[in-house]
Amino acid sequence: MSNLLQTPIEYLKGVGPNRGDLLRKELGIRFYEDLIQHYPNRYIDRTRYYKIRELQNQPAEVQLIGKIINIKMVEQKRGKRLVATFVDETGQMELVWFQGHKWIKDSLQLNVPIVIFGKCTSYNHVFTMSHPEIELFSEHNKGLRSALQPVYPSTETLTNRGISSRVVSKMMQQLFLETQNLFSETLPTYLISDLRLMSKKEALFNIHFPTSNDALARAQFRLKFEELFFIQLQLITKNLIRKHKIKGHAFSQVGEYFNEFFQNHLPFELTNAQKRVIKEIRNDMGNPAQMNRLLQGDVGSGKTIVAFMSMLLALDNGFQACLMAPTEILANQHFFGLNELAKDLNINIKILTGSTKTSERKIIHDALEDGSLHIIIGTHALLEDKVQFKNLGLAIIDEQHRFGVEQRSKLWQKNTIPPHVLVMTATPIPRTLAMSLYGDLDISVIDELPPGRKPIQTVHRFDSNRLKVWKFIRDEIAKGRQIYIVYPLIQESEKMDFKDLMDGYESISRDFPLPQYAISILHGKMKPADKDTEMKRFAEGKTNIMVATTVIEVGVNIPNASVMIIESAERFGLSQLHQLRGRVGRGAEQSYCILMTSHKLSSDSKTRMDTMCQTNDGFEIAEVDLKLRGPGDLMGKQQSGVLQLQIADIVRDKEILLVARHEAMKLLKADAPMEKPEHAALRTAFIALSKKKNIWNYIS
Repeated sequence: MSNLLQTPIEYLKGVGPNRGDLLRKELGIRFYEDLIQHYPNRYIDRTRYYKIRELQNQPAEVQLIGKIINIKMVEQKRGKRLVATFVDETGQMELVWFQGHKWIKDSLQLNVPIVIFGKCTSYNHVFTMSHPEIELFSEHNKGLRSALQPVYPSTETLTNRGISSRVVSKMMQQLFLETQNLFSETLPTYLISDLRLMSKKEALFNIHFPTSNDALARAQFRLKFEELFFIQLQLITKNLIRKHKIKGHAFSQVGEYFNEFFQNHLPFELTNAQKRVIKEIRNDMGNPAQMNRLLQGDVGSGKTIVAFMSMLLALDNGFQACLMAPTEILANQHFFGLNELAKDLNINIKILTGSTKTSERKIIHDALEDGSLHIIIGTHALLEDKVQFKNLGLAIIDEQHRFGVEQRSKLWQKNTIPPHVLVMTATPIPRTLAMSLYGDLDISVIDELPPGRKPIQTVHRFDSNRLKVWKFIRDEIAKGRQIYIVYPLIQESEKMDFKDLMDGYESISRDFPLPQYAISILHGKMKPADKDTEMKRFAEGKTNIMVATTVIEVGVNIPNASVMIIESAERFGLSQLHQLRGRVGRGAEQSYCILMTSHKLSSDSKTRMDTMCQTNDGFEIAEVDLKLRGPGDLMGKQQSGVLQLQIADIVRDKEILLVARHEAMKLLKADAPMEKPEHAALRTAFIALSKKKNIWNYIS
């Protein structure tokens, strides 16, 4: 059967080379099996036939039985339209076409019973249906009819070239006739009976031609489960293979660096969550398999100290460590933070970014190769071929979704034995997404904030309240606090009338004049040296207000800054708003986040503002964000292409995903190589899927 499914699509009766070419280009349908997996995105109830006189307030799409008694061309301002008069025993209406006149006119027959289907509109008490689907009544009952008719996802090009949803449905009928619905089962029998699943054969038939609503629901469940189940099998297998096959360095020593720091130099008591995560990392690094762990922690939860203590474990075992960050600002921040933690420990730490001087680079390269440099912090500059280590034992990547897959793997290739890997993110990833995107990583979560931190108070204010907001800022500055004001754009864009940064900077300078107030400015188009100068002035308290774009989104740490004002907050996504809010609340004082918007808000924007005001929990916010934006947007461009699922939906099918992961775990524990006789079909399907460029080839 599988051979038949590999037949090129143009060989299907009714397709041919031209249509085959269109299906390939527009929908990626190359073979019979691609067409079978082109699932409908909705269904229409075609059991009911309307009469013309019943058309008053009917649903959007209706079907009628009648005949055409007249056809004419009507001139209009631009071009022509083709109009046919359609009648049944209760009245008459018009069918209209604005395109494809010639072949439509040739295909219409007068006084022959037909079934029409489409959307109706009424003008001057005359009902009109534009571009209806038409079928001879004699043919209408021959096809594979089902009460619920599938509507297939399409493109404008296909519709214009006459490949409507009905044409796709006809192709599908032909495919079922040719293959006689002999689709081989992919799941083990015991799993089908345990979960009371429909067979593969029944599910495929009922997804395209549902016999009832119940059959459709069961078919959808079966196919969604299968899709998610195979993804989980792949991810968990990858994790198992890495643990057994990819050798890492076993860090057996917990030595002087770690103990000295832990006993004598810890700047504050670790939270229970931090202790738990350090223990998980110590266990991983103590094994000879490569660690591959994702460390999730909300903004300000203390990931840096966990990263530092992990580095000390590498140093205790005679290895080097590196930390790679996506921007220079963030790399510098880590550099200062780690230097501060390491100041009494006699550790050599350096930073390498695009703006490191050539003379300095030479020194760094040599020190890395002879092992005298213990820890290197850097940006993409660490990936250059010139950067070679004596023995890299731990690679930490911050905000990893900003790096492509190839970039990350470059770092592992700098050693014969790959280093342990710790991936850190302050972007909380909802559990379902983490299981799908990072299912091959072990996940640690720091889910409590350090003691003494007060929750940030968030309020939403309209532009009309600006005077009150400015008064509040003056009061905070009078108490010795500092303020961030963030804008979404740098230069004015004609399409958007949002206040851009420069305008904002000028009006704030007027409202907060020198010498009483000093203002810094920071944006992406500035030279790195200028950015550092401005950042330094703000950090040292020489300026009261920092006007910036989202450059400051990640990792900037100024404990004295207590107010974050986000202008045109409706322009930002939830996770970005949450990241920006995390720039304040780093000291012991009460901090505030003020979301400024215009009065015109879409319902999604309103949901975002309400969510921000109601909770500080990053994971809760990420769940709402996932519902609003969907998985593709959430992970950004680097990971795009990751979640092009055919039928399942990570957000809506969360429960099915949990079942799929549980079942995949259970199966692999019992038979990891899938070699038992009852897993033969599963293994075949698994191998075939693994060869495809689908989700798993994008994952870390």
